[in-house]
Amino acid sequence: MKLEYHISNLAKPEYIKALAQEVLNAAHLMGQFTLRSGRVSSVYFDKYLLFSNPQLLYKITKDMADMVPPGQHVIIGREMGTVPLAVMLSQHTGAECGFLRKEAKKYGTQKLVEGAAIKGKKVLVLENSVTSGGEVMTTVGKLRGLGAIVTHALVLIDQEQGAGELLSLGGVKLLSLLKRSDFKGLKPNQ
Repeated sequence: MKLEYHISNLAKPEYIKALAQEVLNAAHLMGQFTLRSGRVSSVYFDKYLLFSNPQLLYKITKDMADMVPPGQHVIIGREMGTVPLAVMLSQHTGAECGFLRKEAKKYGTQKLVEGAAIKGKKVLVLENSVTSGGEVMTTVGKLRGLGAIVTHALVLIDQEQGAGELLSLGGVKLLSLLKRSDFKGLKPNQ
């Protein structure tokens, strides 16, 4: 019964707005920031500030767990940015987690993906924030190259700047807990 109540919260606009406010309060920075996509923004989402708040990280990943498509075997977090999300989401869903390195190290296991085996398994790609979708598609390409079956990407925040369309062209459905528009009208620390 508790799970049904929790799921219904994601359908409530007031819940999403309150969650967006919590995220904004925890991780919003102002200044001039160059994003991974190369675009420049006066607003920045600092994931490390967000991830250092254990109560909010728990709440976010609990909500994201409700969005994980059925049958996903492995949740992949990229070094180092989405590792906390992957670990917590794994705890909530029971799915294994793995970690995609930027490149395989020349010592130790020398693997590109550490943790769970991915070959022949349905793998969910995690991302904190997505703008153009290019980095997610790069991740998908690497995972598919290793034999993973990737059909979905789950992000904390979709910046609503074309990522969904790009991912769709690559056969990946974009799922997002929050969208840029959810933050409209909000100010930090309200």
